[in-house]
Amino acid sequence: MIRAAVLPAVGAPLEITGIELPEPGPGRVRIRLAAAGVCHSDLSLTNGTMRLPVPAVLGHEGAGTVVSVGEGVTHVAPGDGVVLNWAPSCGACHPCSLGEVWLCVNALNGAAEVHARAADGRDLHPGLNVAAFAEETVVSANCVLPLPEGIPLTDAALLGCAVLTGWGAVHHAARVRAGETVAVFGVGGVGLATLQAARIAGASTIVAVDVSPEKEELARAAGATEYVVASETTAREIRKLTGGNGVDVAVECVGRAVTIRTAWESTRRGGRTTVVGIGGKDQQVSFHALEIFHWGRTLAGCVYGNSDPAADLPVIAGHIREGRFDLGALVTERITLDGIPGAFDAMLAGKGGRALVVF
Repeated sequence: MIRAAVLPAVGAPLEITGIELPEPGPGRVRIRLAAAGVCHSDLSLTNGTMRLPVPAVLGHEGAGTVVSVGEGVTHVAPGDGVVLNWAPSCGACHPCSLGEVWLCVNALNGAAEVHARAADGRDLHPGLNVAAFAEETVVSANCVLPLPEGIPLTDAALLGCAVLTGWGAVHHAARVRAGETVAVFGVGGVGLATLQAARIAGASTIVAVDVSPEKEELARAAGATEYVVASETTAREIRKLTGGNGVDVAVECVGRAVTIRTAWESTRRGGRTTVVGIGGKDQQVSFHALEIFHWGRTLAGCVYGNSDPAADLPVIAGHIREGRFDLGALVTERITLDGIPGAFDAMLAGKGGRALVVF
C-alpha cells in the first residue's frame, strides 16, 4: 500500500488514503515520485470544470525515479530520473499526423483505465493519466520522459506542466519576438513560467497582471518590468504603459471571461491574445463584429503550450543549466500530500505561485 490523494467524486473533498498499485505490465513503468506540482487543472477536476472518470488519483505534474519497468520498455531503466508527461501523443491521429501533438485526440485515453485499487476495494482511475499525487505511480511508457541532464529531480516536476505550458505559450502559440511588448494575466505557477519565457524571448516591456498586490515581487523576479493590480481600468493602464498602443501579445493564464476580454482589450491593433487558462462553460466571452474587423486582433487557444515535450524539454533544460530559467522561483510553498487541500484553498484565494508536494 502507498499513500495517495484520491478524488472520490466531483465536488467531494480529497481523501489522503492508502491505495494498492499493480506491478507494471508490458509497456508500463513504475515510478517513485520525488515531487508533484499542485496545478489549477487538478482543481478543475475536483469541481467538474474538466470531466474525467472518478474516483481518481489526482496529480499530473511530477518527476521521480524509475522503480521497475514492464516488458518492452527500453528508453528508461530502474534508477533513472524521469519527468511525467500527462498528455502523450499517439502519433497516429489527424492532429499528430500534422505535427500538432498537443492536440492529440487520444492523449487522455489513459484516464479511463483502472489505475489502482483503494483500501475499500474501489477501482481508481488516474485523473490526468499519471496520478502524480502519490508516493508511487504506474504509467504508460509514453507518459515518461528521461530527466534532462543537470536538472534537480525535485524541481523537475514543474517541467511536466507549468514550465512547458508557459514556455510554449510564448515561443510556440504567441511566437513572441525580441523587442515586442507582452502582458501576462495571472501570476500563478504558469504565469511565472510565462514571464520567464517572455524575458528569455527578449520582450522589452513585460506587464504582469494579478488580483493580488502581494505577487508583485514574485512577478518582477520572474521578469516583469511592470506590475498592474487587476481592476476595471486594467486595459487602460496597460495601454498607458505602452505609449497608448497596447501590448503586442497578451497571455491569459486564468480562464475567466472577464480576464480574457481584458487581455484582448489590452493588445494593440493587430495584436495577439493567447488563452492558456482553462475556464468553465459558464465563462462566455462576447465580441461584436465591427471590433473584430477594426482591431484586427488575433485570439487563440493554447493547449499544453502547443508544445512537443520530447523536443522542448532539452531546449528548456539548456536555459535552466545556463541560469536563464529558474525553476525554484516558481515555487512558493513546499508541502506534503496532506497539504494539498490547503494548496487548493490558497489557489482559489489567489495566493502564491506553485505549491510543490515533496515526497
